[in-house]
Amino acid sequence: MIPDDVLMHWTPTEPAEARALVQAVLARAKAADVALPAAPAEPTNCCDSGCIGCVWEGFYSEVTYWRDEAMLRWAD
Repeated sequence: MIPDDVLMHWTPTEPAEARALVQAVLARAKAADVALPAAPAEPTNCCDSGCIGCVWEGFYSEVTYWRDEAMLRWAD
């Protein structure tokens, strides 16, 4: 299991990293017997043109926020 201090500093920058972070948080929450809201849904409308403010960037922010909220739940 990934230690909390590593989870806290993990900021995804690619879809595979975000998926791995979500799985790590879900595993940690299960081990702590903590219920979590659903993880953010992956975007389905990326145009793959490298836009500034890409939908993936928003998704990474959502996953990071979701992770932070999850960690607060098991810290209580």
